[in-house]
Amino acid sequence: MNEQRILEELLAMLDANGVAIRNEPLGGSGGGLCTVKGRRTFFVDTQAPSSDVATLCAEALPKVADIETIYIRPEVRQFIENRNKEVTL
Repeated sequence: MNEQRILEELLAMLDANGVAIRNEPLGGSGGGLCTVKGRRTFFVDTQAPSSDVATLCAEALPKVADIETIYIRPEVRQFIENRNKEVTL
């Protein structure tokens, strides 16, 4: 599974867990999770590589959902675990 497909899956899971998804040109920084007017919003930087945005999604998903209790495709789960392991190191 390529990183674009992983990104699509991660965005769908964020959306399914009540996170608004906004696509905005942000200069290539990748975007990220924040709260806007009391609602969790994930900004997708349309100028950033999909791999960078997917990494930010992988970091955001465990903040909004218990990833141990939801079905996640094995390739996507591995991507999340790898990215979150890098963050904690």
